[in-house]
Amino acid sequence: MEERVWIKDEGIEAGAAKLTPEKIEKTINAVFDNETGARLKAYVETCIHCGLCSDACHFFLSHDRDPRFSPVGKVKQTIWPMLKNKGKVSVEFMKQAVQVAQTECNLCRRCVQYCPFGIDIAYMMSLVRRICHKQEITPLYIQDTAHSHAATMNQMWVKDDEWIDALQWQEDEMRDEFPNARIPLEKEGAEIMYSVIGPEPKFRTQLIYQAAAIMNETGMDWTMPATPGWDNSDMAMYTGDSEMMGRLKRMHFDTAARLKVKKIVMGECGHAFRSVYDTGNRVLGWRMPPIPVIHALEFYWDLLNEGKLKVAKTFDEPVTFHDPCNVVRGRGLHEKAREVVRAFCPNFIEMIPNREHNYCCSAGGGVINCGPPFKNARVEGNRVKAEQLKATGVKVCIAPCHNCHGGLEDIIHTFELGIELKFLGEIIYEHMEKPNAV
Repeated sequence: MEERVWIKDEGIEAGAAKLTPEKIEKTINAVFDNETGARLKAYVETCIHCGLCSDACHFFLSHDRDPRFSPVGKVKQTIWPMLKNKGKVSVEFMKQAVQVAQTECNLCRRCVQYCPFGIDIAYMMSLVRRICHKQEITPLYIQDTAHSHAATMNQMWVKDDEWIDALQWQEDEMRDEFPNARIPLEKEGAEIMYSVIGPEPKFRTQLIYQAAAIMNETGMDWTMPATPGWDNSDMAMYTGDSEMMGRLKRMHFDTAARLKVKKIVMGECGHAFRSVYDTGNRVLGWRMPPIPVIHALEFYWDLLNEGKLKVAKTFDEPVTFHDPCNVVRGRGLHEKAREVVRAFCPNFIEMIPNREHNYCCSAGGGVINCGPPFKNARVEGNRVKAEQLKATGVKVCIAPCHNCHGGLEDIIHTFELGIELKFLGEIIYEHMEKPNAV
């Protein structure tokens, strides 16, 4: 067994320097006493340490089955000692616990599929992150992103006027192809509010163009907000900052309510969907979101089955499809996604395993957002994904999630796979009927 490498992170080190045994004990017990209940108790008392979850984890498989990287191994290195010792753990223990929970677990929930009792280890790792957040030992890069959320209500420090400029720029570009097309801002009473994540206006504005083209060419009644609340991303969810997560989701839903829309359609992002549909709404005390939320994959499927989205030509090159954790294991959109992919890509080749058993990209769960100090460990921890991709023999992979693109790009580069990544909306835009194009 190789010696474990503990990576120094400026944020973790700075926070740990201020910790005391008293603060550690008090914080741990406060979270356990006030923020958990029957769910944690059931998981802890039900686990029989069988290790069947191990083969679910890409970190475990990629590290030659090192038990320290198994899901149950991560629990044994973090939450169980905290519970057993009633919060009496050392500063060094907490520094190691945050690395395990924050950078060696993607919260992908693949292990839930393998556990005979359905124990959600991702939930327990989230609790560890919550404890670490309250002790101020979150990794620097992801904490900076959470600060961006707090200051600007978006992930990328996009200023209010920069957001509007980005939309107007894409509308101008689009009108060269579709003379009458618009990106409607602040249209009250529209059927749809379309929301994106911070990197789109910052780095991937072509995705806004493509989504607008799909909206216009399929005759949708839609709008986008001109105010904060447009960004549905949420790294605060992954740092354990529940308070900031609640603020973000409240603003997102309040913006949709102000515009009096019927539903929110989200772009191709997995973690953002998890936040608005499954986590952030519950922090606010809502069993379900107050306004229906539809992920892009489900939206494309609806358009296709309603006859509004039509195939003009097919993409005939062999392709495979990466199942993002948060919209497949988290929402069950695997079959709807495949119907759309097959409609446009007749030469479709499955990864093995696939659907809810697909391997994580190793970028999600905020892991990629922990930044350069942990990049090599993240990529090396997903050799199994590289092998899975390579086995398909394809040169094009459709990955309908931003974080998945980031993680898979690193894997493809490191392991020299020579595979091109595409969003599903990109395939649709390039191959759909465009009745209003010049």
